[in-house]
Amino acid sequence: MHTTFKLALGAASILAAFGASAQAYPAAGKNISIVVPFSAGGPTDRVARDLAEAMRKPLGGATIVIDNAAGAGSTIGVAKVARAAPDGYTLLLTHIGMATIPTLYRKLPFNVMNDFEFLGIVNDVPMTIISRPTLEAKNYKELAAWIAQKKEKVNLGHSGLGSAGHLCGLMFQHALQSHMTPVAYKGAAPAITDLIGGQIDLMCDQTTNTTAQIEGKKVKAFAVTTSQRLTMPALKDLPTLQESGLKDFNVSVWHGLYAPKGTPAAVVARINEALQVAVKDPEFIKKQEGLGAVVVADKRVEPAEHRKFVQSEIDKWGVVIKAAGAYAD
Repeated sequence: MHTTFKLALGAASILAAFGASAQAYPAAGKNISIVVPFSAGGPTDRVARDLAEAMRKPLGGATIVIDNAAGAGSTIGVAKVARAAPDGYTLLLTHIGMATIPTLYRKLPFNVMNDFEFLGIVNDVPMTIISRPTLEAKNYKELAAWIAQKKEKVNLGHSGLGSAGHLCGLMFQHALQSHMTPVAYKGAAPAITDLIGGQIDLMCDQTTNTTAQIEGKKVKAFAVTTSQRLTMPALKDLPTLQESGLKDFNVSVWHGLYAPKGTPAAVVARINEALQVAVKDPEFIKKQEGLGAVVVADKRVEPAEHRKFVQSEIDKWGVVIKAAGAYAD
């Protein structure tokens, strides 16, 4: 009985400690930092700032600051969080790159699946296949025929190795079993400028960057990369690549929230609770819609499903990146 009592007392103490940990987090006057591994002002930075504002209230009014740690295809910022104290005060907000850097970079100072706690997916940003305004194709069927005829003469622009546009372009070529000539830029803005000017032929880029250009008829739009058509007025008439014949083609720039491995389970649960409140916040949803993003409304907002999803994305993109031999190191 004495041993049983001690075991019960020990278990109760552990539960109490977890409860106290969750209750005490975040401590009064202690800031939470969300590391964004990209420059300020970009799409991921904007998602992080909107999310920080939406999570403040459910975290008791905590101050949440954004730390932009850009460079090396996001690996600098990701590594910074992997090394951080696992106390819930240093978090990571990053995009689909979390699933592609394990293959793009053959030597990394961290392991995506082993060195982080998964806190939940935040949103999905659809992508669009767009062309220069003078391209002769009038719809996706004509575009596919044109690509099949021109092959490597087609210039496919993207905003840098490992960028969402680069990855989508690789997937597009893989699905078509066609090789185009890649043209890399330092960002989406100069790439789209050259597309409008006719210096390149095609791009696959996120709605955050393309919707205004499509609305203004500065580029031609042929399809969206999601499994279902979009409801945005400017894009609602565009077919999906799946319905156009590219089976299982589904690419979006999703964003997820992470903490260093070893962050207490009670703190992970507390952050996830705040995230789940944030993704239902009407103001946050409105802001994300303004970016062309769709706020997550499925189980990927839960840590276990987030982890499973990232592993499936690593597997998916690994095949495409290896087939293209498109490594960053």
